[in-house]
Amino acid sequence: MLTIFFAVVSLLYATVGQAGGTAFLALMTFASFPSTQMRPTALLLNIVAATYSTWLFNRGGCIDWKRLKPFLTASVPTTLIGAFTILPPHLYDAITAVVLLFAAAILLIGRAKESIPHGATPLWGAITTGAGIGLVSGLTGVGGGVFLAPILIAMRWASPKETAALSAPFIWVNSAVGLIGAIYAGQLPSPQTWLYALGAVAGAMIGTTLGLRWLSETTTRYVLAAVLGAAGIQLMVFATR
Repeated sequence: MLTIFFAVVSLLYATVGQAGGTAFLALMTFASFPSTQMRPTALLLNIVAATYSTWLFNRGGCIDWKRLKPFLTASVPTTLIGAFTILPPHLYDAITAVVLLFAAAILLIGRAKESIPHGATPLWGAITTGAGIGLVSGLTGVGGGVFLAPILIAMRWASPKETAALSAPFIWVNSAVGLIGAIYAGQLPSPQTWLYALGAVAGAMIGTTLGLRWLSETTTRYVLAAVLGAAGIQLMVFATR
């Protein structure tokens, strides 16, 4: 049943160009996963879900690697620093809760219009954004796409279509680096991750292929925001015990 939930989450996130790291954490929160398994499991599932999207976007020539480079250059070292850091369970719960609630708030923001003009990303903006998102990604186990996407659109650094194409490889790289750091720090994914991964990749393939053809992005955002918000509140309760 949990594998099915992972597949559904991956499908929904793929329709808006994301891997699903925050929702994976939300599901694991509801399933009472040990905090030591949540981060590496979420990172591994991010890699699986983002691999197909990255391949598909790259095959279509949609990824602007030159634009993505400064974001990745800044995020990789901070992601590794965050991944090397093992937080006490209560502190991890509190930080992850804030991340989930913040992600839920971001998803509630209305969909940006394609007509909004956008321009080049300033180097300082890319470095600052990449470094900040990378640190949060490493600490908690999110891929970072749910934060990168709204920033790119809000700052008018990329169009929604460009943002989706940039998010997938950004998530993949940061998740891979974060997983290496987490394993080095002594944290291992759940033994059942291989089964969850099958659901995640199946959902990602279907969601990326369908896009928004069958699902309303607005509805998807509200459903995901509700799940993330509920999980964030639950983790916050755990952290205050």
